[in-house]
This record gives sequence, structure tokens and C-alpha cells, in this order.
Amino acid sequence: EVQLVESGGGLVQAGGSLRLSCTASGFAFDSYAIGWFRQVPGKEPEGVSCISSSDGSAYYADSVKGRFIIIFDNVKKTAYLQMNNLKPEDTAVYYCAADASWTAQAMGLIPYNNYRHWGRGTRVTVSS
Repeated sequence: EVQLVESGGGLVQAGGSLRLSCTASGFAFDSYAIGWFRQVPGKEPEGVSCISSSDGSAYYADSVKGRFIIIFDNVKKTAYLQMNNLKPEDTAVYYCAADASWTAQAMGLIPYNNYRHWGRGTRVTVSS
């Protein structure tokens, strides 16, 4: 059984930084895409960033390019999302998601419900 365990998040002022982490276990193979969606009330989850565990290729939504960095630690099987220069519009619940069927770039192309494995979510609040 695939499990995703998240940590990080919290409250920060605009311009500040936070780091999210997501540790994966239970994948049969070492090749999968892992990343984060975020959701605000009344809207569907939005893909933020994703990375391929096998080659480190990454996807970033236009809204976070240049501010967020995603990396994958292959030993710890953990993805990290470093979020810098945070803005109030980054406020959301962030969900880690993973699926062995997709590449990292697929996050920008396919609906969120194509990802089979999800974490519980962590809240990020950015005050102005």
C-alpha cells in the first residue's frame, strides 16, 4: 500500500519562506511522479509542482515559477517543496500526490483526480 506522509506548512508573512516535505512508501518500483496540489475553498485542486523520482525532471505551475523549488531525496524517498517569496495568494491547503503512471510534466496536463495516492494535506497561510 502506497502511503504519503506530509509535514511542513504553517503561518508566514508575505515574502517569507516555508518548506513542505512528503515521504513516500509502498511503491513497487522507484519510478513515480510526486508533487503538490493546493486547494482553496470552492475550487478544485491546482497543480503546483511535481518531480519525477527517477530523473529529477520537474514541473512548476506558472504562478510559482521562480519562487518554488522541488527536489527529491532518493535515499529518504522524500520530496521537498521549498516555497520562497510567499504571497497571500499562495494561501491554501497543500496536498502531496503521487502516481507511478505519470511523468512530472503530466501535472500540467491531466486532472487532479488522475493521481491515485494522496497525503492528508497541510495548511499554508500567508499573511499580508
